[in-house]
Amino acid sequence: MSDLVERHTALAVVVGSRAYGLHHPGSDHDRRGVFVAPTRAFWHLDKPPTHLDGPAEEQFSWEFERFCELALQGNPTVLEVLWSPLVEAVTVDGRLLLAARQAFLSRRVAETYGNYARDQLNRVAARRERTGETNHKQAMHMVRLLVAGAHVLRTGEVLVDVRHLRDRLLAVRRGELPWDEVAAWAADLLDELADAAATTTLPDQPDRADIDRLLTAVRERNL
Repeated sequence: MSDLVERHTALAVVVGSRAYGLHHPGSDHDRRGVFVAPTRAFWHLDKPPTHLDGPAEEQFSWEFERFCELALQGNPTVLEVLWSPLVEAVTVDGRLLLAARQAFLSRRVAETYGNYARDQLNRVAARRERTGETNHKQAMHMVRLLVAGAHVLRTGEVLVDVRHLRDRLLAVRRGELPWDEVAAWAADLLDELADAAATTTLPDQPDRADIDRLLTAVRERNL
């Protein structure tokens, strides 16, 4: 199955701390990609995989259709792939996907980004209550998600590179910012997210028809 990634990758990017601008010299290279299984492979009883790990370390790829399904749902982890500033490989199909990336966006990102961030906030708070310990890395990503969520609602662009907040975010990760300050920052960002959701010009729903046309074109190209 690894040849699906090695031979049929349409888009390969780096995500994680290096794309966020929060890395240090020893940081991992978190790689994410989209591969296009040959159309004839879907004619068999055993369908191509929807996702694959590897072959490199810290590498994960989605089959084109599954990627589109998740992106249409406003999944923050998936949408970041389309806006990563660190593109390692892109084919004709990958360029078509990038050209259509705005079609995946809708008002539902307020819910997906907000829910992801609230879930992490609740987990951090629950752990603090249970053990007295704080998962500072999780707290940092909670804040980053809230910042990114408000940004996409205001601008229609997914914010990946947050180096303008690097010092403060890394202070959160190192545990140098008191939890009360982190919680207050999160509360302010939740208010900003709500304000951005109330005024966003993003459509109520993503452009599913446009993505359906994209998928059809890609399947025809790979027949």
